[in-house]
Amino acid sequence: MEDSEQPLLSQTWNGTNDSSNPPENSIQPSSNSSCFADEGDMGPIDSIRDFSREFLIESGKLWYLAGPSIFTSFCQYGIGSLTQIFAGHLGTVQLAAISVENSVIAAFGFGILLGMGSALETLCGQAYGANKHNMLGIYMQRSWVILNTMVLGILFLFIFATPILKLLGQSTTISKEAGKFSLWMIPQQFAYAIMIPLTKFLQAQSKVMEMAAIAAIAVCLHAILGWLLMMKLRLGLPGAALMVNASWWFITVAQFLYVMAGNCGRAWSGFSWKAFRNLSSFVKLSVSSAVMLSLEIWYIMAMTLIAGHLKNAEVSVDALSICVNVIGWSGTVGLGFNAAISVRVSNELGSGHPRKAKFSVSVVGLTSFLFGSFFAIIILLCRKQYPALFTNNPEVQQLVEDLTPLLAISVIFTCVQYTLSGVAIGAGWQNFVAYMNAACYFFLGVPLGALLGYKFDMGVKGIWYGLVLGLCLQTILMFWVVCVANWNKEALAAEERLKQWGGEMEAQIDEEK
Repeated sequence: MEDSEQPLLSQTWNGTNDSSNPPENSIQPSSNSSCFADEGDMGPIDSIRDFSREFLIESGKLWYLAGPSIFTSFCQYGIGSLTQIFAGHLGTVQLAAISVENSVIAAFGFGILLGMGSALETLCGQAYGANKHNMLGIYMQRSWVILNTMVLGILFLFIFATPILKLLGQSTTISKEAGKFSLWMIPQQFAYAIMIPLTKFLQAQSKVMEMAAIAAIAVCLHAILGWLLMMKLRLGLPGAALMVNASWWFITVAQFLYVMAGNCGRAWSGFSWKAFRNLSSFVKLSVSSAVMLSLEIWYIMAMTLIAGHLKNAEVSVDALSICVNVIGWSGTVGLGFNAAISVRVSNELGSGHPRKAKFSVSVVGLTSFLFGSFFAIIILLCRKQYPALFTNNPEVQQLVEDLTPLLAISVIFTCVQYTLSGVAIGAGWQNFVAYMNAACYFFLGVPLGALLGYKFDMGVKGIWYGLVLGLCLQTILMFWVVCVANWNKEALAAEERLKQWGGEMEAQIDEEK
């Protein structure tokens, strides 16, 4: 791509609009190319020695972020997984109810909230890299306003979960139990609306050790509560709801108090009415981010719904939920790399270091593939043992064992896909990737899974074949996008994005302070 061309994933700005208001998702050509001459960027790699040296340096930077982020993801995912483990020992109906609520009702809402919150990863990361720290607090407060408003809009899903699940074809027994559990999980949604922006705000500043410590305490408390409420007191689903809500609100309050205590320097200067300005533009970017990530989360939700229509639905849903649980555990590594590469790419592009951003993507891509392969081998070796950790039902255990080869393939591609999604978020490609996800997941994966599962009578295995093929195609396409992207132009796009989405108010914050 020639220097006169625009970034691969950024639309050109034809100058027909008022220069003070560039249109949404457009990039105003910049005559300033100083970012390419920044002394802070890495030089060309001319030998294997140069590559090895830079690889080790970049690996150190990535692991500084990824290590605590992986641990945090592991702990936070453990909250949901431990809940399902406790429920699995109460009975198949309880496990199915929690699985359906978690993978259908809660996943739908969480996908929207996490996706809208991921706009902060792009904006906060690039603003921090550009040394415009005062913008971060304003961005976070705007996200709080938007996400809490969104929670009010999705509450009907939790209030009417039972008829919704029946309409989607779930059994009456599972729908009723999942509907009750959904009502009790409403407080969790407000915790998400506060916690997600807090997490992105801290992540952009590389404050990952603090989040890891909070998550570690939370999962320990969760395990204690689970043993007490579900195993000893036998409170069933109400006990599960209480322990989950308590754990997520603990994380939220702890992160909030950490920020309020003045540990973030210029990034947090207190609450401000400025957070309510320019909300419409912020909503537009948040919606683009929401569509991208929501489609990824809803993909699993759709597969769970399809499994609910199979014969012996409880066994099918339980087996599928266990496989999804295993992907989630192994995917914590991918989520850690997702967070790390999002920070690295957004910070380096914001700082005007395109070569560093590109090399960082190469390092994390290779690393995530190796880790995904490692986990896949472990799962295959333990295929006869691990199902018993989740359920006492021999029929479910056997079905999970049969699905393990497909599960191993899914683990590899999921780990890489999570990482590449982090690249997209850091670079601000959410709009483009949203279309890609829709095509791969809902025009290929879901219809193919349903066809194989029902028409060819392959059951859960057919559903999982569809899931794997959609995931593989999406990962391959994302890899192609990353390879052909013009990172010099993406650095210029980051500079213009800060002006476009920040507006004149944020550009003047440093002077006002």
